Amino acid sequence: MTQLEEPSRLRVEAVRIPQSGPATESRAAAVVWQREMIRFFKDRTRILSSLAQPLLFLFVLGSGLGSLLASAGGRSGGVALPTFLFPGVLAVSVLFTAAFSGISIVWDREFGFLREMLVAPVSTTSILVGKAVGGATVATLQCVLLLALAGLVGVPYDPLMFLELLCLIFLMAFMICSLGLMLAARLRQVQTAMPMVQLIITPLMFLSGALFPLGNLPLWLTVLTHVNPMTYAVEPLRHVVFARLDASAADLARYDPGIRWGAFVVPTWLEIVLTIAFSVVLLALAVGRFRRTE
Repeated sequence: MTQLEEPSRLRVEAVRIPQSGPATESRAAAVVWQREMIRFFKDRTRILSSLAQPLLFLFVLGSGLGSLLASAGGRSGGVALPTFLFPGVLAVSVLFTAAFSGISIVWDREFGFLREMLVAPVSTTSILVGKAVGGATVATLQCVLLLALAGLVGVPYDPLMFLELLCLIFLMAFMICSLGLMLAARLRQVQTAMPMVQLIITPLMFLSGALFPLGNLPLWLTVLTHVNPMTYAVEPLRHVVFARLDASAADLARYDPGIRWGAFVVPTWLEIVLTIAFSVVLLALAVGRFRRTE
């Protein structure tokens, strides 16, 4: 037998690719989520630094601007300014944390980890869902520390209120993290991603009503706040908090007027539905952009 005939004796083993299914896709999303949790709990500096800006807004800005109302004892009506700012500060904390969690996938791409995930026999949707849920979980956990300070700004410690806030915070964070993923789809370097996030996130924050009431605004500002998806995630937070405050009807009408489409006051349940819809659309756009890019 010649050497040319020897290779014919070699056995060729069949390569079996795991079948994709709901269990496999769920497991893949859970692994990506677990990775986000490990990164979060091992980075204590990130936890502490992420609290700096919300605390500045809540105590420094709230107390500083509250001094302008000294003629009314530091209050405007029956609601202290730090109390009014509390739900908005929660939203600001979620906004920045979730956005940077979503945009951090650029770091994974730059160092090759993203390509390793995408070549796995799972869908891009599972990977991005795991990333978005992980980012939303991180943002929610960081807000728990802020909720613990509620009593310092006149917000009562109500377990049911805290549960409702955590659910709304998670939903908001998922939407913002999906936005970050969509923005990151075409970016290749972290240095490019950070300025873009700042460019997008800052207007979302200031045009969401997180730091001012939505009533009696100029027409142009009313239009901008109404087309901002973040507004429909912030308003339910404020409504949940103000429902537990001992405030007069006049104060509620002034500081929590709700979102109005003309004469129609948008109910809270519809605001939540719109936030879910925005989340689904943003995540779908992110999945589509990643498929075309990678």
